[in-house]
Amino acid sequence: MVFKKLLGALGVGGPSVDTVLQPGPALPGGPLSGEVRLRGGGTDVTVEQISLLLVARVEVEGYDEEHDSTVVLERFTVGGGFRLAQDAEHTVPFTVTLPWETPVTQLHGQPLGPVLGIRTELEVAGARDKGDLDALAVGPLPAQEAILEAFGQLGYGFKSADLELGYIRGTGQRLPCYQEIEIVPPAGQAHAVNEIEVTFLAAPDGLEVVIEADRRAGLFSGGQDTVHRFTTSHHAVPQADRNAEVDAWLHQVIGAHAAHAAPYPYAQGGHHHDDHHRSGPGTGAVVAGVAAGAAVGVVGGMVAAEVIDEIGDAFEGDDEGEGGEEE
Repeated sequence: MVFKKLLGALGVGGPSVDTVLQPGPALPGGPLSGEVRLRGGGTDVTVEQISLLLVARVEVEGYDEEHDSTVVLERFTVGGGFRLAQDAEHTVPFTVTLPWETPVTQLHGQPLGPVLGIRTELEVAGARDKGDLDALAVGPLPAQEAILEAFGQLGYGFKSADLELGYIRGTGQRLPCYQEIEIVPPAGQAHAVNEIEVTFLAAPDGLEVVIEADRRAGLFSGGQDTVHRFTTSHHAVPQADRNAEVDAWLHQVIGAHAAHAAPYPYAQGGHHHDDHHRSGPGTGAVVAGVAAGAAVGVVGGMVAAEVIDEIGDAFEGDDEGEGGEEE
């Protein structure tokens, strides 16, 4: 058994920890199972609490700059209140439920760009120590996948995806960040719109879909953003019906020019809808011409192995700056 992280805050000779997640991608609102494996150090200790932190790498926009930060999306207590003897091994199995709004990190096995992780935290003798960190893969809910399939079948192509710190006003958003999936229109719509940004806000009773159209600037007018919110169910429907549903949304968002010209109000901490903010981490060129029956094309600029290799570096730089956490 290999333990990835020695708990340095607990001193030399303290316990070590390795958290193993169940293989395969999790789903928003679904279970996440695994086990926390502990090995005792040089002395007996009492493990008061074991916590798992769902953390995300998000983009934070200020008035004059943009930077990345780590945000705690959820904290789960999975064990504690036991004695860990010197050099002893102890395993704590767990099953927790992810938030419904957990960002999607992959589609059809291909990474989209956002980086999530599960951080294991032990509390021993009143001291908290951030131990093991594991990459977390999250796939789309069936309704989310069907909507992305619909965009693909309507000729739209995937560009990038990122996580933004902030709240979208007027929605049921609960997490401190939201995911934007950026897609580009087919040639027939290129004269009217630069790109479409899609945000999924899932809940137990349905799916809220926020669609923003970044429209091209005309010769004598500036560009505009138009944003609309739609709701749909989690129930399975024929793909043709999903295609028609999404097509109707798009007609409403980009079809009526004057009626939908006002920008949608984002709360402070959200982004400001400027043309300089249009790329997610680790993404490459746009994949266009999605074949009929295929989902939105996925760029190959970031492969799964690279995500796993780099997740530690992505999070380790600003552990002290983790936000969104309630003590």
